[in-house]
Amino acid sequence: MRTAETYARFATAEARGVSPAYERLALAVSRDPELLALLDTLPPAKRQPNLLFGVVRLLGGPVDDPAAFHDWTVANWPAVEEQIRVRATQTNEIGRCAVLLPVLAELPQPLALLEVGASAGLNLYPDRYAYRYGDHRLGTGEPVLDCELTGTAPPTRLPEVVWRAGLDLNPLDVTDPADVAWLDALIWPEHTHRRERLRAAAPVAAAEPPLLVRGDLVDDLPTLAAKAPAGATLVVFHSSVLYQVPRPRREAFVELVRDLPGHWIAAETPEVLPHAQLPEPPDDGMRNVLALDGRPLAWTAGHGQSLTWFA
Repeated sequence: MRTAETYARFATAEARGVSPAYERLALAVSRDPELLALLDTLPPAKRQPNLLFGVVRLLGGPVDDPAAFHDWTVANWPAVEEQIRVRATQTNEIGRCAVLLPVLAELPQPLALLEVGASAGLNLYPDRYAYRYGDHRLGTGEPVLDCELTGTAPPTRLPEVVWRAGLDLNPLDVTDPADVAWLDALIWPEHTHRRERLRAAAPVAAAEPPLLVRGDLVDDLPTLAAKAPAGATLVVFHSSVLYQVPRPRREAFVELVRDLPGHWIAAETPEVLPHAQLPEPPDDGMRNVLALDGRPLAWTAGHGQSLTWFA
């Protein structure tokens, strides 16, 4: 897909109705020959909108006005390019715990959680947060995660987690202000509630840090999985991660994770992780498919704000 098409699709499929600022910005970039030419000097995986916009925010550039964004980004391109080349979109969106919870709560307890693409590991604490599915509230912790749930009953219990581990090529540390600043920069401009969630969740992880390992999702997963305690159900999970993995490595990971003991939960777009005979999504926005052990269960919104069960 050409860079212009990537930005146009991001505007219409991901940002529309979710972030007016990023919708305007992505459409403007898709029609901006100068910016497109600069982006095309980068490796394909580094041209994605979330990465560019996050780096500009991190460096203090404007993202609310496309003309100002163009001028600032072109003028500061060496600094922007340097950061893009060393960073990745490690959103670590805590809201995704709300769509994982209905599955986690039904697995044999207690759980040993292993997140692939863990970033700072904030999604390894689904038992510590609180949830609100319409009028149904579960848990007493912070932050409170809201999710519009359709097609199934809300979970009635929190999981029991006895082990937390994460695997990432570049794990982040929630006790490091610079790493937290990058997580903040990746949150879309209007999403004040997501920033509040990040500020509430970071102390939870900092108080009892998970085991975060720098490594590859194929080469290093078996060794880390083998460290899970006996008597706990191993759950390997990931959300909006595999699009950053080249297809051959993605296929190798799927073959590997299917053979591990325990269970595998995935929340990825069907273009990245295909499934046969999916029903139509609830709307034309970009949706992940929530799947357990390769079996598709539900459509989910990217930040965990909704779940449409179809299994």
